[in-house]
Amino acid sequence: MDLAQRVQSLTPSSTLAITAKAKALKAEGHDVIALGAGEPDFNTPEHIIEAAKRSMDEGLTKYTPSGGIPDLKNAIINKMKKDQNLNYTQEQVIVTIGAKHALFTLFQVLLNKGEEVIVPAPYWVSYPEQVKLAEGRPVVVQTKEEQQFKLTPELLEQSITDKTKAVIINSPSNPTGMMYSKEELEAIGEVCLKHDILIVSDEIYEKLIYTDEEHVSIAQLSPELYEQTIIINGVSKSHSMTGWRIGYALGNKDIIKAMTSMASHSTSNPTSLAQYGALAAYTGSNEDVEKMRVAFKERLAKLHSWLIEIPGVHCEKPKGAFYLFPNVKEAASICGFDGVDDWVKALLDEEKVALVPGSGFGSPDNVRLSYATSLEQLEEAAKRIKRFIEKRQS
Repeated sequence: MDLAQRVQSLTPSSTLAITAKAKALKAEGHDVIALGAGEPDFNTPEHIIEAAKRSMDEGLTKYTPSGGIPDLKNAIINKMKKDQNLNYTQEQVIVTIGAKHALFTLFQVLLNKGEEVIVPAPYWVSYPEQVKLAEGRPVVVQTKEEQQFKLTPELLEQSITDKTKAVIINSPSNPTGMMYSKEELEAIGEVCLKHDILIVSDEIYEKLIYTDEEHVSIAQLSPELYEQTIIINGVSKSHSMTGWRIGYALGNKDIIKAMTSMASHSTSNPTSLAQYGALAAYTGSNEDVEKMRVAFKERLAKLHSWLIEIPGVHCEKPKGAFYLFPNVKEAASICGFDGVDDWVKALLDEEKVALVPGSGFGSPDNVRLSYATSLEQLEEAAKRIKRFIEKRQS
């Protein structure tokens, strides 16, 4: 039976592929260090787990409103007011099955066939695929490493056509960990307002920042940009709740209404007990969240210092998320490989270190390393990578 063309055009997730291979090697008894994971290695804070248990004990296990329970919506609204001084109403919020579902649903209700979304590269692997699933066209814009992989107003302006509907901004970024400053966002915002382009602001890593800089949402920079922006966020990364699948979108009430209507015909509602867990995440203590952030900060500093000592590896220190995105083109060449993808495969086969090739993120000279694992594992991984290169070099 022939499958739908929209599915046949999809590119498999490189993150999931490398993770699957690493798991297979582990199952065979190999000592694999997997640095491909896009999730914290900490357990969900106890008060969140207890809140979910309590909701089940209290019988809160039935259908909920498609757009999320009102209490959780209010908690999200209060969080946005406290953190970014942004005011939203219940009509401007939808709770979704993870931030990924929020993005997917947004593109489904936003795009007509052939309409374009500007996707700065390196990008999170699902952005272009979700645009394609909505029959839109992802316009990938290659950013420069010397500009910290960030979209500039000039690059944005050059990429706009009469079919451009939206642009995606991800800060802090997956895979690079880089952040946009207030001034950079203002300059991008001016171009978006000039051409009436919707801004999709993915802020899922906003709580994982390791410098004195504060997270800035482009929606808070002016009333006009507030109206022009849909914010995507969730509790997966900030509260180590990846498996709970709770995200949300905020913005224009007509867009949110359409997203809620679509959700009502596709998923019915986010899982009830997960919503009560998310409610506890946003109304309870942030002590565990801060402990996790501090641990990630230490790991980043250590792993970055180890990597830049490795021959052929070049890496600017990121400011947020929990990834490093080094350029290893020279390392691959030193080892006798024509490209980074083959280098990554050989590293996994020979040294049992699993990295994600940058080609899956639109940047074939780089690799993504997640430091969401112990310092001991990170140090051992750095040693194995160095050994692999030096052995091949000699």
